[in-house]
Amino acid sequence: MTTQTAAPLVSLAGQVALVTGGARGLGVEIARELGALGAHVIVAARDLARARAAVHTLKNLGYQASALKLDVILEQDRSHALAWISNEFGVLDILINNAGILLDSPDGGTPATRQPSEALPADIRATFEVNFFAPLFLTQTLLPLLQRAKAGRVVNVSSIRGSLAHLSDPTSPVYPIRALGYDTSKAALNAFTILLAEELRGSSVKINAIHPGWLKTAMGGDQADMTAQDGAQTAIKYATLDETGPTGGFFFLDERLPW
Repeated sequence: MTTQTAAPLVSLAGQVALVTGGARGLGVEIARELGALGAHVIVAARDLARARAAVHTLKNLGYQASALKLDVILEQDRSHALAWISNEFGVLDILINNAGILLDSPDGGTPATRQPSEALPADIRATFEVNFFAPLFLTQTLLPLLQRAKAGRVVNVSSIRGSLAHLSDPTSPVYPIRALGYDTSKAALNAFTILLAEELRGSSVKINAIHPGWLKTAMGGDQADMTAQDGAQTAIKYATLDETGPTGGFFFLDERLPW
């Protein structure tokens, strides 16, 4: 997929946004875009030094930002994030669940090293911890803060490889990859997106899953056809939805993707 349209310009002045995995790759670009729109961006990462370096860059651009040490798979870090954000801001307007890993293959353009029947249990469990359980539990933890916001927005960074329609379609570009851990973890994330969105339908909180595109990052690989900056556009679009925007969907830019 290639980029088509940019997210509309809106003002996020006075809003607070948290980006997990915010110190590298796609997360850096999402944080930069949110900062440019006026949000106070919390750059969350396992490595606090990396988060601080990213914040330093954002502040040099004139943006508001803070660093937060957050290993998304650790309950104590998630609890600390809740306490810290509550104390510092009292509210969370935007949560971008961006942190993710790929263990099935060297990069997103390479078929899995092992077929699904031979996938290693340890790799599958580790992938689910980061790609599914972490965003699920973090969203549950921070939901009270999102519900305090005038218009809370949750963006789950998923992948077209979490689409069962694409995984079962021999004509789909993702069909030959067969990365059991990554693909099923993103499918599970999509299911969580639907279920929470339906629970919260009619409230001020909207939650959507996105496919940012195939990106030239450490995870995506050099063969990818989009930059991380391109990929940030879909995240920003669904982080800045107005009250008429969708919830419980799966999108790439303006395109609704099949589950």
